[in-house]
Amino acid sequence: MTEKVHFVGAGPGAPDLITYRAKKYIDDADVIIYAGSLVNPAVLADAKKDAKIYNSAEMDLEEVLNVMIPAAKAGKKVVRVHTGDPSIYGAIREQMDRLDKAGVPYDDTPGVSSFCASAAAINKEFTLPGISQTVIITRMAGRTPMPSKEDLFGLAKHQASMCIFLSVSYMNELCHTLREAGYPMDTPVAVVYKASWPDQQIIVGNLTSMPELVKAAGITKTAMTMVGGFLGNKYELSKLYDPHFTTMYRQGKE
Repeated sequence: MTEKVHFVGAGPGAPDLITYRAKKYIDDADVIIYAGSLVNPAVLADAKKDAKIYNSAEMDLEEVLNVMIPAAKAGKKVVRVHTGDPSIYGAIREQMDRLDKAGVPYDDTPGVSSFCASAAAINKEFTLPGISQTVIITRMAGRTPMPSKEDLFGLAKHQASMCIFLSVSYMNELCHTLREAGYPMDTPVAVVYKASWPDQQIIVGNLTSMPELVKAAGITKTAMTMVGGFLGNKYELSKLYDPHFTTMYRQGKE
């Protein structure tokens, strides 16, 4: 009987930030394929001793599928481990579509994304009242181009809270583009390198200073860049806890 393939999010790095469900799948797996360039190997520490473990950083799509599909059809428990949450820059759709064609069932277990772990690392809230109620998750164009309607300049015009993946090595260009789009030069910027890992680093600056700060720190990859007024200290208090605001659970005070 063909077994279901489990796609799981390994979280941002710290082993105790993986979900209980994801850990159970990993610990029970006969075959594990993990994104070794980003996933902390510590999340595999309790895998079965006889589990076959593959590092997909050294594999192409066909090689991954050539492990998953035969193993699942042979009744093996297969787990595909992605970093953070698989739905964000996880390249899982192309794998799922091929599993559909092969008649192999699958499911997807969410994980804690690095953009959430990065906000937690600096104790900030993306959706501050009066500042921003929108979070833009994006990246800069690199070897993989961006759709024409999603260029950074256009997105930055909203001046929402921004989480920019896979772009720390383009920091000078990134900050220049955001300034050109209308962000003030002193707009706060935070870079979190390897959020939740033991070697986590936090750099705080602004659109003027961040390129040099990142360069001095030697950070070129595995970092989240966050931009926006939510990093500052000015905001409105939430209506949710305003004593004069009536909700379905309590009457506001006059």
